[in-house]
Parts: sequence; structure tokens; C-alpha cells
Amino acid sequence: MEDYIVELKDITKSFPGVLALDKVQFNLKSGEVVALLGENGAGKSTLMKILSGVYTRDSGTMKIFGKEYGDLHPKLAQEIGVAIIHQELNMCSHLTVAENIFLGREKIHSGMLDNRSMNAEAKRILDDLNIDLNPHTLVGDLPVSKQQMVEIAKALSCNAKILIMDEPTSALTSKEIDDLFVIIGRLKEAGCGIVYISHRLEELKHIVDRVIIMRDGKYVLTSRFSEISMDDIITNMVGREITEQFPRVSCEKGEKILEIRELNAGRMVRNINLDVYGGEILGIAGLMGAGRTETTRAVFGIDKKDSGTLILDGKELKITCPDDAIKAGVVLAPEDRKKDGLCTGLSVQDNISLPNLDVICNKLGVINRKKEKEMSRKAIKDLQVKLPNAQVNAGSLSGGNQQKVVVAKWLARRSRVVIFDEPTRGIDVAAKVEIYNLMNELKKEGIGVVFVSSEMPEVMGISDRIIVMCDGRITGELNAEEATQDQILKYATAFEKK
Repeated sequence: MEDYIVELKDITKSFPGVLALDKVQFNLKSGEVVALLGENGAGKSTLMKILSGVYTRDSGTMKIFGKEYGDLHPKLAQEIGVAIIHQELNMCSHLTVAENIFLGREKIHSGMLDNRSMNAEAKRILDDLNIDLNPHTLVGDLPVSKQQMVEIAKALSCNAKILIMDEPTSALTSKEIDDLFVIIGRLKEAGCGIVYISHRLEELKHIVDRVIIMRDGKYVLTSRFSEISMDDIITNMVGREITEQFPRVSCEKGEKILEIRELNAGRMVRNINLDVYGGEILGIAGLMGAGRTETTRAVFGIDKKDSGTLILDGKELKITCPDDAIKAGVVLAPEDRKKDGLCTGLSVQDNISLPNLDVICNKLGVINRKKEKEMSRKAIKDLQVKLPNAQVNAGSLSGGNQQKVVVAKWLARRSRVVIFDEPTRGIDVAAKVEIYNLMNELKKEGIGVVFVSSEMPEVMGISDRIIVMCDGRITGELNAEEATQDQILKYATAFEKK
């Protein structure tokens, strides 16, 4: 029998109305990377939260470094050597990088916080990881990708021997992903066991030794990565064969719906000119920091415009806030679903109802409960959101199902333009196909669809036309059928000489 540093047997966990884990098996050896794979809602994150002490199991046994443990709590798990990097970042935005790294483990000198020592130690950790960050910077001032690197530095600062990475690359640039893989290789050599959860299956070949697959809260199989094909991984994850990863539908290009002329908003949105047509999906590609998200925020009225004109169906729009955009028929599924797209403390039904009160309320402002229930029922059914009922809190759903709820709330409106900003980030391959099919349905209905993505294969696979941005500007436009990754990358790196 091989020596495992983690052995989980028959782990079962229930939440109200949901059996999240059903007698699941899992093991991990020192110095190996195990990819824990499965669809959203398969139970991967729940299992790892039990290992890291966030959740307690209902039944089953848990051995860590050969010693059997009952229920863990986060501090005990950390003392044992378990660290977790959560999919949803848990940063204190009002604290500095150093303060976040040492949160709960602050250094004290003469009864006071030893900030000098913590800043110096944080700088050493960041330098060792090749992360270019100032320990004094407020985390709230950092982009999501940099916050992700702080989360990684925080986990590794504990000298973890068991490191759980839940979607660690979802907000990272290609360069940052390469740096992370170097860090993982270094940790393997030092004997650290790593659990790697990711829906970016193309990453696995670079770092993974073994895969463990879960489906619907159950253990499915274990295999050496070298002994299983990608098609077999996907089939075992979803329980069926995915015949087409990027389903594309042909539609006749319709009328021009939205015109954006000379749009400027801060440093990252400069002289943007583009048109959105009915019956097509307009992809917006570019590297992290190219200005894609900032452009969608300016169009939707979140960020103030410095100048520019928006024309919808031939009439000039005055959008000064999101409410103006929603009423006009321009809606946005934002990049950061937890921060900007959901009220995680409210039910799924409430989340779907909130932006649609003008649709479900009578003239006196009273909600028609029958309309509300029917609206949420249809939206949940159309997007196949996995949940026991519409009354559960949105915050209790898996990341992929949260993303579906963000999209679902716009399904009730007869919107003219739907903007999707990184809608497939952190969701599994089957859920991605559902999002693509949704965009195709909107396209067939003559609705203008704008699709922002950092993943070039899906931009090329789903879009009809591709706009490429770099440094806040549009640097190229391509017909998707003729576009290549090299062409897109060329435009995506067309920086101005300064």
C-alpha cells in the first residue's frame, strides 16, 4: 500500500435539501499534484472545505499524515499543514498586501503589531514567488489577478505541506499562469502535496500527475493523467459525451442595433468605435488589462464616460447609470459575479427579481408573486441551474451555478443587447456549453450579443466577429471563421510606443 499524506474514506455531507457528498473517496501523496475534477456542483469544493476545516463532515473517516482526525477547524487544519486557496477570493480590501498575508498570524513586538517585520517578510515571500507587488499596497486597489497572487502568497507563507488550489488561474494572465506552474513545480520538489481544481483542462498536462473525478457528489474514478484521454475525462465528468465543445449556429446578420462612437472613459477606454448587429455574437478579445471590462462598464453606465455617443436602434442613448441601460435594453453579466453580479445573502428568486421589478410589479409598486415565481422558474429551467428550490441563498451555490443565476436574471427581459463579461470563468465544460447555447439562442432571436473572454479558443469558437483590444484601444477586427490565435495575439500585443 502506498503512503498517503491524505486519506478520506466514505465522506458524506448534506445541506438542507441537498446531498452534497455521498461516501466520497480521496487520497494524496507527498510531492504529487492531483487534479480533482468534476462539473460545478459535483462536490469538489465541499470535499476540500472539509479537508481544510471550513465544513464538518456528517460521516466518514479522515487521515492526515497517518493520524486519524475527527472534525477539523481552519486553525487546526493550518497547524497540521493544510492550506486552501479558495475559488472566491477572501481578501480584506481595506488592508495592505502584507496585512492580508499575515491575517490571523500577525507578528507582535512589545504588545504591538510589528508592521516592519511583516512587511519585510511579505516582501521576501513575494520575491521568492516572483510576484511583483508592494507589501504596503491596499489589496482593494489591486485588480482581481493581483489579488489572486496575494491569496497564493498567503497560503504558501504558512509552510503548507498540503496545498489546495481551487480555480487558481481563473483570473491570471498567461505570464502569471506560467509563474504559478513554476511555483507548483518547486513545491512538488519540496514534497508538498497539491490538490488542483480547475475547469481549464488544457492546463493539466503541464503539472498534473493523477486525476480524481467526481460527479453529482459521488466518487467516479482515479487515473494516472498519462493513462487517460481528455475525451474520457470529460465523459466521466459529465456522465455523457460532449459532442461539440463550441456549438455554433448560423444566422442571417440582422440590422445594426448598437453603435458606440468615440467612447472615452479614463485611461483604459480610449476612442472606442464598434457596432453590434442582431443575429451575431461579437467577441472582444485581449490580454488582461486591455480595457475590455472597463469598456463594458462604461457602456452599461457603471463608470463615468469622459466623452462618446451610444446609439440604440438609431436613437441616441443617455446612459448615466445602470438603471438607464437596463430600461433601454442594454444589460451586462459582469466579470466578478460575487462582487458585482449577485446579492449572495438573498435567495435565487430574489436575485432574479431585483433587476426586473418594473416587469413584475403593478402600477402601485406591489410585486405580483405569481409573475415573480413564474419568471424565476422559467429562468432556472432554461439555464438548468442546479438547486433544490428558488428560495436557497445564491451564496450557497457552486461558482458555476452562481454564474448561471447572474445570466438568468436577464432572461426575463426583452433586452436588445446582452453583454457577457467572462461568463465561463470558473465553470465546467458542460456548463460552458450551456452558456454558449444560451448566447446562440439570443443570437437566433435577433438580440445583439457581446462576449468578452480571455480564452482565445472560445472567442474563436463562438464569435462571428472578433474585436481585439490592447492598452485601452481597439487594435484589430477579424472575421471569426478566418481568425487565428497568432493574428489575435498580434493585435493583443500592439502596444503604443511611449
